[in-house]
Amino acid sequence: MTITDFDTSLPSIRQVQTLIKQTGKVEFKLVTGDLLTGRILWQDPNCICIMDENSQQITIWKLAIAYLKTGDR
Repeated sequence: MTITDFDTSLPSIRQVQTLIKQTGKVEFKLVTGDLLTGRILWQDPNCICIMDENSQQITIWKLAIAYLKTGDR
C-alpha cells in the first residue's frame, strides 16, 4: 500500500476530514446493527477511530459502516 491509496479527492474522505476538524458527535450504524456514537479522532484508508462518551477509543473498519449521521441535523 502506498500513500496514494488515501485519495483525499473523494467526497467521503473530505467529509470525514471535516468532521474530524469540527470535533462534533457522530453516530455510526454498523452492518451488524450496532450503533456507536463518538467524536472522530482519525481515519486511514481502512479504518476510522472514534472516542466514545467514556473516553474509550474504538477503531471501526470502514467496511463495517452502514452509515454515519452527524449531530447537527
